[in-house]
Amino acid sequence: MRLPRSRFFYAGLALLALFVVALANVHLVMVAGSSQPACVAHVRSGETAIAPSGFSAARSSC
Repeated sequence: MRLPRSRFFYAGLALLALFVVALANVHLVMVAGSSQPACVAHVRSGETAIAPSGFSAARSSC
């Protein structure tokens, strides 16, 4: 079985691939926007760091 070698066939495949990639990106943005990460231990504003490389959140929601 041979695949058709027309320009419209390959253009359709390219459009289908772009649609799949765009759909996957929309899904990732929706999931990232609707998820709420769990709170983790970090140095809060005004506290002293336990370790010299202690990181702190810019704005803590916990």
